Amino acid sequence: MSIHKDISKGLSKHIIWLSFFVTAIFFIILCRLWFLQIIDTDKLQAMSENNRFRFIPVAAPRGTILDRNGNVLVNNIPSFSLAVIPNDVKDKDSLIDTLSKLLDIDKEELLARWDMGKGRAKYMPVVLASDITRDQVEYFAANSIRFPGLDIELKPIRQYPYGDLASHLLGYIGEISDKELASGSFSSYGIGDYVGKSGIEKSYESYLYGMDGGKRIEVDARGRYLDTVSEDMPTTGDSVQLTIDVNLQKAAEKALGDRAGAAVVIDVKTGEILAFASTPVFDPSLFIGKMPPDKWKEYLNDKRHPLEDKALKGQYPPGSTFKIVTAMAGLSEGLINANTSVDCTGAYTVGSQKFHCWDKHGHGITNLRKALKESCDVYFYKLGDRLGVDKIAEYAHKFGLGEPMGVGLENEKSGLIPTAEWKLQKTGKSWYRGETIPVAIGQGYVTMTPIQLAAMISCIANDGILYQPHLVKRILDPDGKTIKEFTPTIFKNTGFKPEYIQLIKDGLRAVVNEPGGTGKGARISGITVAGKTGTSQVVKIGARKGDIPYKYRDHALFVGFAPYEKPEVAIAVVVEHGVHGGSAAAPVAAQVLRSYFEGKHPSKPHQNRVIKEKEEDSAPTVKEGEDSVPTGEEEE
Repeated sequence: MSIHKDISKGLSKHIIWLSFFVTAIFFIILCRLWFLQIIDTDKLQAMSENNRFRFIPVAAPRGTILDRNGNVLVNNIPSFSLAVIPNDVKDKDSLIDTLSKLLDIDKEELLARWDMGKGRAKYMPVVLASDITRDQVEYFAANSIRFPGLDIELKPIRQYPYGDLASHLLGYIGEISDKELASGSFSSYGIGDYVGKSGIEKSYESYLYGMDGGKRIEVDARGRYLDTVSEDMPTTGDSVQLTIDVNLQKAAEKALGDRAGAAVVIDVKTGEILAFASTPVFDPSLFIGKMPPDKWKEYLNDKRHPLEDKALKGQYPPGSTFKIVTAMAGLSEGLINANTSVDCTGAYTVGSQKFHCWDKHGHGITNLRKALKESCDVYFYKLGDRLGVDKIAEYAHKFGLGEPMGVGLENEKSGLIPTAEWKLQKTGKSWYRGETIPVAIGQGYVTMTPIQLAAMISCIANDGILYQPHLVKRILDPDGKTIKEFTPTIFKNTGFKPEYIQLIKDGLRAVVNEPGGTGKGARISGITVAGKTGTSQVVKIGARKGDIPYKYRDHALFVGFAPYEKPEVAIAVVVEHGVHGGSAAAPVAAQVLRSYFEGKHPSKPHQNRVIKEKEEDSAPTVKEGEDSVPTGEEEE
């Protein structure tokens, strides 16, 4: 009896423990079910969809870029990209090794692109290589069984009907970077998408970018198509119509040739920029794919800096073109008038410093008109000395100088108009009188961009009213309807007295059209051009001995407007290291202005100029470089 009781008692304990064990198992199963159905449901659903669904993207074309007359400057052509669906790849490392050899792309780069897809649904394609060749497309299409998970995507890329014309203005596109994707400013973009990197492409990215579409399809376990779940059509980007005239742009770049420089043409009555040239140009199509290393090296080593937008970012001493500002300051402050004269003996002394005129023999008795026509430095040395640097700066700011013009492109430079306070903050040193003298003739600390030079002369041409220089005329939707128009806006209303403006205009007319003027190279048949030459130093005179290397040669400048009687356009030309404004920059302006007026009246040959041939033949010639500036050098 006792034995049976012991067996029964032991059996009961086993049953109890077994019951606990079974209960625990069921509890764990219930917890797991609860976790899977309640907590982990989203993850499981996503995994299911990864196996069930595929997304086939359809890239949207970017908007086109047009000139003012509707000529297409940038449009789109088809391009192919190689994408991978990570969920369909069984051996990632093997695939990467194979693709690296076939595409000639580093494995690290392919892996980095693959990793950019982390955090997205695994059925979403990740672009591994863009703009692949047709041979590569055909190879992957023919060997699709060997490469499960790979897909060929069709993407539009940029085409440039006019080649490298206006390359700095138009800019270029490239694949979106990790940094751009992480910035939060490109939330609707994906890996492998193209984005504007410079110029109009970058500044108007929000308009030009189209919204991609795509199909969401259902597939079976083997990846075979079953049904289309949803479909979104791509939306083409808006088009940007520029103020540029393609023929005038061609003329400007042709006139500059292979020299480094810039030319800007502005409609003085609207502020519309008709030409915006920077040379040398570059090929924007090279930036879409992988830049050939030899071409990249060529661009970087070119002493003319072809990748720099000189019209927008080039900051140059304006040289004698700045005498327009000094003259207006002197007239407005009552320090000079039409009859005020100085005796130019070839130099002007301030303390122990001697500032030379370009003509070492001097210009003799010189009034404002003669000082502008012959570019007499001593006249403006003395006037600048009386004005002082802060007063010169005050009038420069009235022209809008020393600040970006707001032409509609990013990273526009502001140039520099110095003041006594600026120097104190910059260097901790006080301004001294001798520093004002070179400033009066556009040297010293003064710098201006070509667009500012064009705006300055435009302000004079338009009787003291400066319209906002701008590059975009309107934005058009994909149907061609205007969704935004840029109308003329007054940037500066200087309030300069008409009689003062007329005195300066008269002097600028003499510069180009009268014997002894430094700008005769800007003359064109049938049209009276007014303007001012300038030559700005790159290094001090003492450093420019013997055969001067290219990088130390002076810059050549010219600003002007035409017709003199009723101004329509203003122009600024800078030829880097061109040495003399009269011989290097003025002829460029003449070619561009001639193209403008011939384009307006192609069937009307220009009449002969009022200037008589005999007068031109007998007129005293201006020596090459006579407007160049020795400026501010202390006599050793």
